[in-house]
Amino acid sequence: MPSPASGLTIARLAEAGGVGVETVRYYQRRGLLDEPPRPAGSGSGGGVRRYGGEDVRRLRFIRSAQAAGFTLDQIGELLALDAGEDRARARTLAEDRIAALDERIAELEAARASLRRLAGACASGGKGPCPILEAFGV
Repeated sequence: MPSPASGLTIARLAEAGGVGVETVRYYQRRGLLDEPPRPAGSGSGGGVRRYGGEDVRRLRFIRSAQAAGFTLDQIGELLALDAGEDRARARTLAEDRIAALDERIAELEAARASLRRLAGACASGGKGPCPILEAFGV
C-alpha cells in the first residue's frame, strides 16, 4: 500500500474499505464521499486522484452504518451531523434504527416459531399433505 504522503488510488481506497471501485464512485455521486481533484498530469484527464486516511475512515463508517441498517440518506445525515456535532439528532436516528431492528427481530422470531411448529407437525408423520408445503400454498 502506498505511503500516506502519496495517497491511495481509488482502487486502494475501495480495497481498504472492503468495497468495489464502482461502490466508491456511487458514494461519491450520492455526496457521501468527496472526489479529490485530479492533479495536472499526462493524458487527457490529468493525473490520478489520491485519497487519504480520512477518506478510508469515512468509507468504513458508511459500510458500518449500512451494516447497522441505516439507509444512505440517513448515513448522509449522520455524516453532516458529525460536522455539526448534533448529538441529539444522531441519537434520535440511532433510536429510530433500534426500534426498526426490534420490530424486524420480532417478525423474524414469530416466523421462526411458526416454522418450528410446522416442522414439528411435519415430523409427526401423519397422513396427508406436508404441513410446511401446505402452509406456503404448494
